[in-house]
Amino acid sequence: MTTGSSRFDPKHRAKGRAAASNVTGRFERFQHVAEDDGWDLAEEMPVLRTHVSIEDPRRVITYNRSPDLPFDRSVNPYRGCEHGCIYCFARPSHAYLGMSPGLDFETRLVAKKDAAQRLDAELRARGYRVAPIAFGTNTDPYQPIEKNHGIMRDCLIVLKRFRHPVAIVTKGTLIERDIDILAELAADGLVRVGISVTTLDTRLSRLMEPRVPAPARRLKVIERLSRAGVPVRLMVSPVVPALTDPELEAILSAGRSAGATSASWIMLRLPREVSPLWQYWLAEHYPDRADRIMARVREMHGGADYDARWGHRMRGEGAYAEMVAQRFKLASRRLGLHHKQPELRCDLFRVPARAGDQLTLL
Repeated sequence: MTTGSSRFDPKHRAKGRAAASNVTGRFERFQHVAEDDGWDLAEEMPVLRTHVSIEDPRRVITYNRSPDLPFDRSVNPYRGCEHGCIYCFARPSHAYLGMSPGLDFETRLVAKKDAAQRLDAELRARGYRVAPIAFGTNTDPYQPIEKNHGIMRDCLIVLKRFRHPVAIVTKGTLIERDIDILAELAADGLVRVGISVTTLDTRLSRLMEPRVPAPARRLKVIERLSRAGVPVRLMVSPVVPALTDPELEAILSAGRSAGATSASWIMLRLPREVSPLWQYWLAEHYPDRADRIMARVREMHGGADYDARWGHRMRGEGAYAEMVAQRFKLASRRLGLHHKQPELRCDLFRVPARAGDQLTLL
């Protein structure tokens, strides 16, 4: 069997992974495909394991001007995500690394080892102007490899020293490890957290999000963070038409019971390579409703799988999108989750002294 750079037989499903293919990235000159070598011999397929490369970034704060986003800067400690959510809108970003948005995105990860040191340097820059920094905007900062690398915790330590506001989005339970820092930041109005819950169905979650903690476990994270005084927003994201949308009210209710004080939602997004990966996954696991799901998706995007227009890409448009929005609005109001999270404080920011710095007498 020859597989080029794919390194796997597409007829075999990688255990614990969501993607079923490793299509070559869109910027590559050549496509790599698996071909039978004609020997007709049984071959034992190797286990597809996670590989982590180290990157030494020159900068870690990324700025954006998107009107769809409530922040203008973010930090992502990792590239790729071992959680492996089949619907992840960030998968296409792996193509910029010369890798596949498919299995490579889940298994060939990049850790920005010195991210905390770079963050410290950028916050000290003379022209820096403080505003909340978002973590978890592209890949999860608390994905499993964080347990060994600890980059997210190192970044939090830097932010605590600078008394800098931070917003975090995650599905990972590793955030509980950092409750000591988060509680201290929360006491000063410097942190808020969003926990994503896509479904309450454990089986469905395991299929869509193979290495994400179970839904009940994520609700426990909300409870523990809330008990520590950390403001938590429940994120019903993504809402999948005809698959998870019947659970919308139940997810909101469960999040409220766990201690969430606000909620948000985003519709399923299928940019670039995500769409074929998603459709293959649907055909394999839910063939009876695949056509219905895709029909709803296209209905919201003018007949296309995705429309990247600002103000449109997060929610879609049309009767179905409006119905989901109305259901969310009514349920969140009934549960008291319609309030926005409090604004994070920027007035406490200060640049801490370093060893050897000349200190002021005043």
